[in-house]
Amino acid sequence: MNTNAKKILKILSFLAVLVLMVAYSFWGARDIIFGVKIKDVGIIRGEGEESNIVKITGRAKNAKMIILNGREISIDQAGNWSETLVLLSGYNIITVWAEDKFGYEDEKNYQIMY
Repeated sequence: MNTNAKKILKILSFLAVLVLMVAYSFWGARDIIFGVKIKDVGIIRGEGEESNIVKITGRAKNAKMIILNGREISIDQAGNWSETLVLLSGYNIITVWAEDKFGYEDEKNYQIMY
């Protein structure tokens, strides 16, 4: 093999390793880069058609703090949370707000008629 082919092979090998290192670093830091995300929010009505009690569950990936209607709620290490609310007569707005440790925020609003 001549010396030019060896140089080209070394450069291509180095570039391939460099691309793999950058891709692996990006994959490891994806949660930090994209911040907090509120997902899988479910609203479950209480027993009976006319029940004003609802159970709200969800997941906030990478969340440090979750606030539901202005009140901080507890979450587990995976970001899962669950809370029970009492609806008022008429139009109700449920606001879920989350923040991660880097200051990124996400907010979701849900409307329910009772």
